[in-house]
Parts: sequence; structure tokens; C-alpha cells
Amino acid sequence: MNQQLADVIISSNAVFTGLSDQPEPASIAIKDNKIIAVGSEEEVKPYSGENTKIHQFNDQLILPGFHDFHLHMMDGAVSMNSANLFPARSEEEALEMIREFAESRPQDPWLIGASWDAGYWDTQQLPNRSSLDRILPDRPVLMFHAEGHYAWVNSKALEIANITRHTENPSYGMIGKDENGEPNGLLYEKAMEAVILHAYDFTKEQKRELFTNFLTHAAGLGVTSVHDLFAIEALEMLNDYDVFKEFEDNGDLTARIHLWPALNGNLERVKKLRDTYQSDKLRVSGLKQFIDGVITARTAYLLEPYADQPNTRGESSFPPETIKKWVVDADKEGFSIRFHAIGDGAIRLALDAYEEAQKTNGKRDSRHSVEHIEVIHPDDIHRFKELGVTASMQPDHFAMSERGVYTERIGTEREKYVFSINTLQEAGAKLAFGTDFPIDTLDPLLQIYRAVTRIDSSGKTVWHPHERITLAEALKAYTAGSAYGSFREKELGTLEVGKLADIVVLERNLFEIPVEEIPNTKVQLTIVDGKVVFDHTTSLIEKYH
Repeated sequence: MNQQLADVIISSNAVFTGLSDQPEPASIAIKDNKIIAVGSEEEVKPYSGENTKIHQFNDQLILPGFHDFHLHMMDGAVSMNSANLFPARSEEEALEMIREFAESRPQDPWLIGASWDAGYWDTQQLPNRSSLDRILPDRPVLMFHAEGHYAWVNSKALEIANITRHTENPSYGMIGKDENGEPNGLLYEKAMEAVILHAYDFTKEQKRELFTNFLTHAAGLGVTSVHDLFAIEALEMLNDYDVFKEFEDNGDLTARIHLWPALNGNLERVKKLRDTYQSDKLRVSGLKQFIDGVITARTAYLLEPYADQPNTRGESSFPPETIKKWVVDADKEGFSIRFHAIGDGAIRLALDAYEEAQKTNGKRDSRHSVEHIEVIHPDDIHRFKELGVTASMQPDHFAMSERGVYTERIGTEREKYVFSINTLQEAGAKLAFGTDFPIDTLDPLLQIYRAVTRIDSSGKTVWHPHERITLAEALKAYTAGSAYGSFREKELGTLEVGKLADIVVLERNLFEIPVEEIPNTKVQLTIVDGKVVFDHTTSLIEKYH
């Protein structure tokens, strides 16, 4: 039999295949879009022909491509061109940032920004529209809170969206009002949609540009696969499947895209989408919906009332019966389902719905998942393994909210079960990591760093050291865990013969550096489907034999 010759061979003293817990010296041979050999330099040498490109990475770390299990692509692409208010430490500072941003973008019809958090401001008071009106009376402004579940807008934005004192609250969420009953410029949950529909009204050409920017950004961070999850109805207008398909047809899709449209009872539409998009690079993987909101806005759904506001425990976004019916029906059609669930009430409801689907439709390998899992009731931890449900988490989230504010909301008893990553893993849950970009940056190494250190928002204190996991476990959650969560463990997630060649090389070996340097480590090379899609230096030493 003729020996296959590789197009590319990459070698390093530190290759993390994902099959063990330490990197080891190895060479990897790639032909077309697959790995055809993994072994010592000697073992892989026979695959080298005169046209084989050879890259030697010495002590740089080679690992499977990062597989972001939870993000919002197009919304993220918009945020790359918007104001970032996260550094603001007062309302005045935030306003100054918005004013400078507005001056730098005189052409933009809407001013869009994100990541403000009054929990970090000197007063800890929520802002209102009047301060925005003072600096921008004539241009509409939409500024998303850091968690993305409420927004701060000015009077012009309210006027364009036709939100007045007489506008009814949506089915889930509310229009903030002042003491005179006038909209105060804060819109919670679905109340944001009326504004987003105007602010995000982009042309096809603009969508192509946004998508190109997203793909470039992902490649530079070593992100080779992503899961684009339904966010809110209004953001659906950004998700132009035709644009994604066009990129695929032109060979411009430099990341694998897994689409998760809304679970909302309309199965005919999503069955058609699933039939239409089912390739290696672009596929509909399942359905996603929200059960609740977030802790800081007290929209997360809890089993017991909030510690600092005993008259509320949040509520579910839809009646529990509706949620269960949707799950049973979609599960019957073979869909995987994912629920945003942050409070212990929401997490329990998600698990109850999955359990009901199993009882009604029979057990199958469904790989449903729960997203975020911030405040879990200890009684529900073991259910992930029992029901075969993936724990989809974003470790950096616990460092994004101001810890004191977060803890005030839930009280000390529930605080023991915040982001129980290690406890879930020990109980047999399968972990899959992501970023929730643009709620957080797209950089996988920030998530890895938080998972292994548990350093909180102060930058110094450790939040529940017993919930730390090892570097190998964190990397596996970001590669093999996500691949398994999407039924792709036979093609992706580890570096083995026969798997698709999605590979990343980091400039340093994470296993050898001080842990605080993990987030500053850069990507050297990204390979997707056997092709280099990002190269930090074009002066790689290439030897031709």
C-alpha cells in the first residue's frame, strides 16, 4: 500500500492531544482536512514528501482548536464596533466614554455600547435617560448592561421605538418608570426589543462585513468552532443564514458554526432549517431558550426569595407547563435543547423538563444542556449525570459581576453553591466551556484562567478555592467537552488520527508558565479544516525535504 503523504507536518515538544493530562513531544501529519498521523518525529517522518510543509514549534503548545460552546456571533460582531463601558467607575465616567465615542463616529445613526455595571460605580445607583439626554439630545443611544439583560437608553431612542408612559410591559421584562410614570430610560429583558429592532437594522452588505470581522477575530484567538445561541427575538434579524451559507460556498468560513435557533413551539420552521443546514462547517445543532434572567437585575428565577428584596424571587420567562411541553415535543423530534438558567429555580425547571421528556419519549442520547448554572441547589447537582445533561459554563462570569453586590442578592446560604464547576464535574457532569461573547470577550484563555484560579472581581481574592479545576480539565472542557456536547466527539476535540484538523498553537506552553500569565498568552497559529486561518508570524521556518 502506498504511504500517504502529508500536506503539512507540525511538531512540538509540547503537544496536548487531550488524551492525557500532560503535553508531550509529538508530530502531527495533516492531509487535506484530516489528521493522518500522530507520533514521534521518527514515526511521522515517512509521511513527509517533497511538497510537505514542515513547521517546528519547539516548546510552543499545540492543542485541539478551542470550541466555544456558547456565544452570539453577530451581536458580538456589532459589539466589536461599539463603546465598551466596563472600565467606568462612575456614571460621569461612563457618560464621558459615550460622549467621546459619539464624537469618533459622527456617521453612525445609532450609538451602541455595552458592559456598564452600576455595581462598580461610586454611588451604585442605576442611571436614567436624563444624563444621556444631556450629552446626546438628538442621537439615539442604546447601552447594554454588562450582563446583557437590561439596557440604558436616551429619550431619542424611546421616541424612535415609540415607548411612552402608555406602553404596556412585554410578557417577560419591564419598562422602567420614574415617579411620574414616565419611562426612565431603563429597559429590562424583552422590553429592550423595541429599541434593538431599530438600532440593529443592517443591510446585507453590513452583515457580511460584521461576519467577516467576527471570523477574523475568532481565528486570531484560536477559536475553531462556535455555537451561536438564540439570544432574543430582536437579535434574530442579525442572523442571516443566507450570509453564513454564502461564506461557506465561497470557502470563506474559517470556523465551524453550530446554530441554535429558538425553542418556541414552532417546530416546522426549525425542522426545515435543520434539514437545510447540516454540513461539517455550518449546521443547525438544536434549540435554545431562556428560563430566567440574571442575579444583579433580580430577574434570575430562585426557589426562595432574594436576600435583599424578600418580596421577589424572580420568575420564569414562560409558564413552567409551556416550557415542559416545548421540551417534550422538540425532544420527540430528536432536537438537542439548551436553556439559559442562572437561578436555582430555573436550573431545577430545566432539569425537570428534560426528565419529563425522558419519561414521555423514552431515554435517548439527547445531550441537552443547561447554560450558565450560576446558583444551583445542591439537590440538583447529581441530576446532570443521571439525565445525561451537559453543564455549559463560562468561568469568567463569576469575576465579571461585583462580588459584594452578587452576594447581597442571594445571601450567604446560596452563596456556597455559586459556579460549582468542580462539584459538578466530581458528580459526573460533562462540562463544556464558552464565553457568552459579547457579554464577555471571545478569548478562551481568560475562561481557562478563571477556572483554574477562581480569582474574583477584586483581582486578588479567591471565590471558593474548592471549585478550582486543573489546567488539563479546563482545556478539555473547552475542546473535547464542547465536541461531545454537540455529538462531534468522533470528529473534533482531541488530536487523533482520523479527526478533522482543527488545531491551535499557543506562543507559550501553559503548563510551564505562572498561572497569572495564562490570560496574556497569544495564539501563534490557527488551523481549521487543515488550512492555516491565522498566522502570528509569516516568517515561520519552513523546511522542504
